[in-house]
Amino acid sequence: MGQLTMRDVRKSFGTSEVIKGVSLDIDHGEFVVFVGPSGCGKSTLLRMIAGLEEITSGEVMIDGAVVNNLAPVERGISMVFQSYALYPHMSVYENIAFPLRVAKMSKADMDAKVKRASAILQLDERLQHKPGQLSGGQRQRVAIGRAIVRDPSVFLFDEPLSNLDAALRADMRVELSRLHHDLDATMVYVTHDQVEAMTMADRIVVLDGGYISQVGSPLELYHKPKNLFVAGFIGNPKMNFQTVTCKSITEHGVSVELSNGTALTVPVSTADHKGADLVGQTLTLGIRPEHIVAEGGDIQLAGVPSVVERLGIHTVVYSSLEGDASQFMSVLEGTAPVQVGQKTHFGINATDCHLFGPDGLAFERQVALTTVELPSLNVE
Repeated sequence: MGQLTMRDVRKSFGTSEVIKGVSLDIDHGEFVVFVGPSGCGKSTLLRMIAGLEEITSGEVMIDGAVVNNLAPVERGISMVFQSYALYPHMSVYENIAFPLRVAKMSKADMDAKVKRASAILQLDERLQHKPGQLSGGQRQRVAIGRAIVRDPSVFLFDEPLSNLDAALRADMRVELSRLHHDLDATMVYVTHDQVEAMTMADRIVVLDGGYISQVGSPLELYHKPKNLFVAGFIGNPKMNFQTVTCKSITEHGVSVELSNGTALTVPVSTADHKGADLVGQTLTLGIRPEHIVAEGGDIQLAGVPSVVERLGIHTVVYSSLEGDASQFMSVLEGTAPVQVGQKTHFGINATDCHLFGPDGLAFERQVALTTVELPSLNVE
């Protein structure tokens, strides 16, 4: 089993509270990723689970047992750090086997566990090599192998890919996803890279200033962020925000007026804003750059591109809109005929828009997300 539970977990350094009452349930076999900006508390929270930071108050439970006062070695966890922390004078085999030697495991059992881990991580041909003879990705696999042999209830990863180059990070994301499938293990992963979070996680926990801002699947956070913070954090390039004025509320949604005078009815529900007199108030309209269309749309916005990035498969355009000083980003087709300094029109469809109240909370989108039933994936 690998169930992890946190109940009102808090952490203070002197008078400064950095984790402010986190409660979360993680089921066996889940891959959960903590994301957030620097200083949001994600690594501190992971270290509290591991027993490397003392818990000021609240409870951390692993498989139903409170572990607040247990040493890290007694918690049934294994942790992989940003630095590989390998012993340079030891071979790959000796590095992987080290925690088993400390536990005084028999040679036969130790050998079996090391061979199993090396087979999973494709390190069989490297067992007699020293860390200095390995690539960065291979060294990180050795560090993961050292965690595997302990058969932990929960794996903890603290930004394990941040020291790798872009190509290796992409390869290791695939390997970690495959490893999660093969081991049927509970994994908690900290990263600042939302691509890692979106591609690997079953659920993402977005942290902001020591609080959980939202928990959900990658697609839930992408399509239905609960607030401005999550909306702006999830997505790359990030969501565009426009200040608008609420003109009316109808059965079709909320009608707003943009700064250039254009009117748009956004299909959202106001049920979560009961009692709020929204008409006349300033709201925030959100639209993702990849949902901008070059032609058509319910409304058109005029802008002048200042930077055009041609990436082959698509073109990223950074523009200044008429009547709005904020930067407006759009992701268009790779062959989109846009030029720096040349006035361009950008189309927006109301069904693609998000709307946020004066309090920064999102209005519930009335657009139903299509659920696609995927076939089971057999990883050989």
